[in-house]
Amino acid sequence: MNKLIESKLIENKMYLDSSKTLKTKFSILITTKDRLKELKITLQKTAHLLSRNDVACIVYDDGSKDGTFEFIKINYPNIQLLRNETSKGLIFCRNVLLSKTNSTYAISIDDDLHFLSESPIEIIEEYFENNPDCGVVSFSTFWNIDPPSNTKSIDKPCRTRSFLGGSHAIKMTAWQSIPNYPDWFIFYGEEDFASYHLFENEWQVHYLPQIITHHRVDIKRRKKCKDYLQRSRRALRSGWYLYFLFIPLRFIPKKIAFSIFNQIKLKTLKGDWKATLSILLAIFDLILNSYKIIKNTNRLTTKEYHAYLELAETKIYWKPEKQ
Repeated sequence: MNKLIESKLIENKMYLDSSKTLKTKFSILITTKDRLKELKITLQKTAHLLSRNDVACIVYDDGSKDGTFEFIKINYPNIQLLRNETSKGLIFCRNVLLSKTNSTYAISIDDDLHFLSESPIEIIEEYFENNPDCGVVSFSTFWNIDPPSNTKSIDKPCRTRSFLGGSHAIKMTAWQSIPNYPDWFIFYGEEDFASYHLFENEWQVHYLPQIITHHRVDIKRRKKCKDYLQRSRRALRSGWYLYFLFIPLRFIPKKIAFSIFNQIKLKTLKGDWKATLSILLAIFDLILNSYKIIKNTNRLTTKEYHAYLELAETKIYWKPEKQ
């Protein structure tokens, strides 16, 4: 699959505010849309990294209407700034960011996430150098509005199935060996898509707990947000897309049935009608995108699938050790 994004950027009316393509060791990549308040905090807390000569930063404004573009342009002239006049989606933006990266490693972080660990650049670089088969490192991520009480952790680095899309670093040679993220997923699932391809190309994904990040989000409040139904629908369908794209056919019916059963048991039967609707909408999406699924299928063998399942599950949530 061709990883270059060429004239389509002009057709999509993407604005590129910098032609600088200086070779650096690291690029910090951030996609944002209408979250200037959170982005300001992230940039402020990341300033010590942005000032380094070996670090570049690219921010992609995906059609914001809150003054994000103007703020970055005025206050952070050294940041390479991209912008869509109309939103193209998170995954589309991440593909473009990676296509514009001219560094050895790319660090992708969400616009509401920042590092708590000291010297993350040095830790990431040393880990990649000591683990040549590792293509991606996923960071320890604390999910809460307030910061953790401490950053003490007894976790050890390990190989995992996948990584966090907004809290990881990738070796660009690994990224260049696999297809682009599937932008038709729109949101969710792109990390697992990449992880399956990395696995098939003999690249490893590792959990690197020495790097601790703070994702400033209230998980419990998400159910009350207006986009809860949309999030549930996209999360569910992306999982199903991945089943049909990668796992052996004979395992799919059981996986789908178990997924629906869990949704009904844990959400529908507890009065979450939006979760029920998300199941029906996800089924519709699965049918609607069946052609794209067939076109992009890259199924593992049974042996490969079992080997993949033997890997540790993705480390999504981190909590500090009690003092």
